[in-house]
Amino acid sequence: MPEIRFSSSYQGMTRVGKHPAIADLKQFGLIFARAIKSCYRPGSSKAPCDPKGLRLMRWFILILMMFSASQSFATSPTVRAGGSIEFADVTYRLDGIDAPALDQICIDDHADTWACGVDARDQLARLIGGREVRCKDVGPDATYTKWHIGVCTVEGETTSLNQLLVRQGFAMNFEPSARGQFKADEADARDHRRGLWRGCFVAPQEFRGGQKDGALLGGACRADKDREIREVLFPYEPAMPPGCSIKGKYALRARVTGNVGIYHLQVCGSYPALTRPDRWFCSEDDAKAAGFRKAYNCRPFVRQRT
Repeated sequence: MPEIRFSSSYQGMTRVGKHPAIADLKQFGLIFARAIKSCYRPGSSKAPCDPKGLRLMRWFILILMMFSASQSFATSPTVRAGGSIEFADVTYRLDGIDAPALDQICIDDHADTWACGVDARDQLARLIGGREVRCKDVGPDATYTKWHIGVCTVEGETTSLNQLLVRQGFAMNFEPSARGQFKADEADARDHRRGLWRGCFVAPQEFRGGQKDGALLGGACRADKDREIREVLFPYEPAMPPGCSIKGKYALRARVTGNVGIYHLQVCGSYPALTRPDRWFCSEDDAKAAGFRKAYNCRPFVRQRT
């Protein structure tokens, strides 16, 4: 199997930014909440709280929680993948785009294997470049409601990260959520062979679904090498991206629970025997967001006492 190149800086997820996140503000609100609670605690030695001050504190906490639920203003995000950003307590999937998963493999313009999913993630981190990030919360992700859909921008830019990724060729216009707004950017990236388009790849959605007969995209695809290209894009033994040790396997029995496959942790009895996974994930959230459920033979995690 051809060697797959991974970025040496890759560690599963990339941290960008250096400012306190929204969790610090929520923690501040919790301190106020504890102070209010102590005012009503029977037998408290503290003087009764001022009623007017209590009302102000309650309104402050309520407004803070409502604002943080509608928009993230945290400035220290973690880039999970080419199309998702995690703040302290919210993960946003970028609205209207389809970016490669971290374990997706493409072919570059020299016909070599290329860890395009890792490069897409690194490109998003470069676009942020340590600047403040703001995300407009569009609502819960329909496929994984723990995550949210967001339109994110960085300080000093009017163009969203969503659009920039498509414009640079590291994501595709994704309908119906895009509503056609990134079609021109995708066409321009394709015509100028930027990002993914300079090589050969399958649409990220088709890769995640294991659709090996999907259309081959990009300027380096050769019709006379169709079978060989698909063997590279869907390898029999996919390489594990560094830091992403969760194994995923497509399974018909998983459809009973509305999933496409099953993921196996190192604490699962089935983990050692699964030598040829279909997917690799960095976290359980990533696996669940991709439509995989946990194997039933996993031992519960027990924290060691020190």
